[in-house]
Amino acid sequence: MNASSSATPPPMSWQYCGDQLKLWRARAGVSREDLATQAGYSYESLRSMEAGRRKPSLHLLQVADEMCDAKGILVAGAEFLKPEKYPSSAEDYMKYEAEAVALNWYENHFFPGLLQTEETVRALLNSHWPPLDDETVETRVAARLERREMLKVQTRAFNFLIEEGVLRRPLTTVEAHHRQLHHVLTVGEARHITIQVVPSRGIHPGLNGQFILLETAEHQWLAYEEGQALGMLHADPARVSILSHRHEMILRQALDPESSAKLISELLEEL
Repeated sequence: MNASSSATPPPMSWQYCGDQLKLWRARAGVSREDLATQAGYSYESLRSMEAGRRKPSLHLLQVADEMCDAKGILVAGAEFLKPEKYPSSAEDYMKYEAEAVALNWYENHFFPGLLQTEETVRALLNSHWPPLDDETVETRVAARLERREMLKVQTRAFNFLIEEGVLRRPLTTVEAHHRQLHHVLTVGEARHITIQVVPSRGIHPGLNGQFILLETAEHQWLAYEEGQALGMLHADPARVSILSHRHEMILRQALDPESSAKLISELLEEL
């Protein structure tokens, strides 16, 4: 949602294309050593690609296609190796977010994904571990910025509760942080978007982690939680109820929208 989930297994498309490479190579009588040499890869790199642990490159597919006389079948697999727009753990949530009529987002570590500037998005994705390749970074940057377009739909309601500590913590440069705060302040001017700051004092049930409540077009409420390694979308009424009550308790401690905008403006002046 914000940064990317980290402990996800390699995509099935990597495994499938790798398996096809191995099958076509064996059928054509091409050794792994010969294919690795012709493609300019080490033996171990090629073995990792065939095992699906590493993404087979377009270059490798082209060389293998020619050496194995696959007549374009191996190269065609490259279309399915393009990076996914979102981590697999968040795919279900994204489907519902795109159509949600109301969204309540509580965040205690990062600026909410829908409010992030491109600089913030890149900083978070570039800090991902294990590291993401450039193509994946660019795909996910574009996807997150594309999600911001839903904020322009005035018939949807958005409420963001953001811990004060998030607003005070520059992720990169002071200049980039200034632009991020200014962006939040500007977005909050829309009448269908409410941004409230939760002061950095006291204790409340949201300190254990962020969560999102959303209402579908069919008026069903869902909840989403995200951690280090996975994201969980909840439809169970009991779980949704617990998070809804937590949201209400946090809301009681938050500054009102006007006071929140004033605080953000003051932070901007301090930078």
